[in-house]
Amino acid sequence: MSAAPAYKLPESVLVVIHSPELDVLLLERAKQPGFWQSVTGSKDRADEPWRDTAVREVAEETGLTVGADGIADTALVDWEIENVYEIYPIWRHRYAPGVTHNTERVFGLCVPRDSVITLAPREHTQALWLPWAEAADRCFSPSNAEAILQLPRRTGTQATRYR
Repeated sequence: MSAAPAYKLPESVLVVIHSPELDVLLLERAKQPGFWQSVTGSKDRADEPWRDTAVREVAEETGLTVGADGIADTALVDWEIENVYEIYPIWRHRYAPGVTHNTERVFGLCVPRDSVITLAPREHTQALWLPWAEAADRCFSPSNAEAILQLPRRTGTQATRYR
């Protein structure tokens, strides 16, 4: 007897990793070259707290450990934004039948610009630091781009669109 398929939960986090100078870390998706994004990932279980999901996904995708590696627990900030969007049809097979929308919780994580990034090779092929406005322009996800555009306001940092 085979086990039931393990479907992804339609609840995920988006973590905008940025430096104090508002450079943003983007990751290129391994299976979609040219698709750049911030750290994203789904909850492992329905009762997993959003923050725990964010901490886990940051560690899995970048090798950075919140609460260690010189990154204080307080560096991860829940922006208390939830985006609901339609799941692209090419990725719906990952979810239970009939699931068409995902809820995404947004976080910001401030780390030193020289933090060592260790990519998960099955997920990402490259990491790139860009000034916040350029990073927003590079993202394929509209919700990711919008989150990055909020970065100066969220951090209370005066920033021009381009340096």
